[in-house]
Amino acid sequence: MTEPIFDHDRLDVYRLSIQYVASSFSIAKDLGGCHRHARDQWLRAAQSIPLNIAEGNGIRSLKDRSRFLDIARGSALECVAIQDVLAATDGMNDQCHRQLKQILHRIVLMLTRLIARSDVVAESGAEYNTALEYEYRNAEYEYREAEYKYEEGRKPELGRAPTDGLRGFANGKSIVRPK
Repeated sequence: MTEPIFDHDRLDVYRLSIQYVASSFSIAKDLGGCHRHARDQWLRAAQSIPLNIAEGNGIRSLKDRSRFLDIARGSALECVAIQDVLAATDGMNDQCHRQLKQILHRIVLMLTRLIARSDVVAESGAEYNTALEYEYRNAEYEYREAEYKYEEGRKPELGRAPTDGLRGFANGKSIVRPK
């Protein structure tokens, strides 16, 4: 029987973060005494990286996916700071510190690219044949009427609802009747 493969298993950043967690656990075994609080925080932050990558990768919404990847990126940056503290207080030797920092640097770069890629993906408004077109210029919206068609001889009046009620979207029947 073959081992099931999930989508997050195929991500290089997920596999690299698992490798980082394994390395941090092996180093953390030797930490104790005054380093125990930093050790506990470090292990929680290290585990948070692959957990958030896996959870975010399983979500279809690009906005939510980016949020989980951003949390994973934040946890990686937290690990960097904790390692700096441990290295400054002689809890970690310089060679381990440099190696793990390089792994974290790659993880942060990969996550940053994944987040940027999902932020760029979007649909254009032209596909929806919008009647109104707004342009963003100098922090103001400009209303362009060029493509907006009014019914013959009838322009909408601002601030007043039509007397015959609002028309339905597709069938033309009234969906709201005035009292």
